[in-house]
Amino acid sequence: MPKLSHYTKKGEVQMVDVSAKQVTTRTAVARAFVKMKPQVVKAVRRLKNPKGSPLEVARIAGIAAAKRTAEWIPLCHPLALTHIDVTARLCQNGVELRSRVVATAQTGVEMEALVAVSAAALTVYDMCKALDKGMEITDICLVTKTGGKSGDFHRNAEARPRSVRKKSARSRSRSR
Repeated sequence: MPKLSHYTKKGEVQMVDVSAKQVTTRTAVARAFVKMKPQVVKAVRRLKNPKGSPLEVARIAGIAAAKRTAEWIPLCHPLALTHIDVTARLCQNGVELRSRVVATAQTGVEMEALVAVSAAALTVYDMCKALDKGMEITDICLVTKTGGKSGDFHRNAEARPRSVRKKSARSRSRSR
């Protein structure tokens, strides 16, 4: 089993020295879900929200947060990210958020992708809390990671969260 890299042999916290690692292209995809009541979903769909479009503001918040990950997570290396994409998709029971982050660096971008979807989910909550303070942020996880010494990681496709329900063609036609 691999050891925790952020600790010295004495158990002291350390920032990992990546200076000997090869520079490679690193990518990471993460997801999150904001579960909300049907009336909130309808309000978001109709853009009848007191603060504007939560999906667009969430996308921008996620992009901005990914660029500042080293300020959020104390032992993360500041990275020059070459691409950040955050998507927000309205589902039957909430909002699914996904991020994809790319960098050519000596360390991975998993934390940047996770911070992006976390900030985007928090933004959706903030933008919609006037309509429902009981929303839940769930299923924050790494979906894929490529590049680097540890190799690739791909979450099992069957591990898709149950909270993400796509609307059927029949229910989509009724909501228009």
